Amino acid sequence: MLILLPPSEGKTPAAGGEAMDWASLSFPELNVCRARVLESLGTVSAHEDALALLGVGASLSADVERNRRLRAEPAAPAHQVYSGVLYDALGYDTLTAAQRTKADASVLVISALWGAIRFADRVPAYRLSMGTALPDVGRLAAFWKPQLAAALGTAAAGELLVDCRSSTYAAAWAPPPEQTVAVNVFTEVNGVRKVVSHFAKHTRGELARHLLSRRGKAPGSPAQLHKAASEKWSVELVPGTARKPHALNIILPG
Repeated sequence: MLILLPPSEGKTPAAGGEAMDWASLSFPELNVCRARVLESLGTVSAHEDALALLGVGASLSADVERNRRLRAEPAAPAHQVYSGVLYDALGYDTLTAAQRTKADASVLVISALWGAIRFADRVPAYRLSMGTALPDVGRLAAFWKPQLAAALGTAAAGELLVDCRSSTYAAAWAPPPEQTVAVNVFTEVNGVRKVVSHFAKHTRGELARHLLSRRGKAPGSPAQLHKAASEKWSVELVPGTARKPHALNIILPG
């Protein structure tokens, strides 16, 4: 089983320590592309219109300034750098040692800057969205799509892929649909179902935690994932097609 997560928009900078070691990152074949994106991001972040070009407000000016020195910035494990609703609900630090080891092996974060990394990979905090277009790189989802297809194919072979990404990050890699289950979250009141956003992040984080902390073997098929999720939620499994992944719909009470 692999759990696909988006990065958090907010990131917690490392308090100190060494800079990132490129050679130690998962999927080192992506390093050439990572360096290309990093260089372009640094150039854009030094521009007088950097905030507008990166689509962020003035309150994030310090984050954008940090983008200019990422090669020298202190790095920390990705599970510490990424914060926010989903990651709070996953609660890596409160997992047992065995569960954290499982998380390090099972979670892939699809990133606008790094392409794909694992929880134990040490990276600096940065500010960049997958929806951004950078000079000499272009729209990042389109840039990463062929790179991730090549790099992640071996890691994904034979695995059930539990896709908890938002649509922006899902656009960067389309894994084999027959082994992928996209996680959707709805509320239902009086038979009327509505898509939720904030609580979707929280629930996807809770699902990731449940899959990492529950006893027994990890789900290896969409049906087994449905059974595991039904231990905590009201769920339904929508079968996929040759081009569309399966869908696990989690139904929350209104």
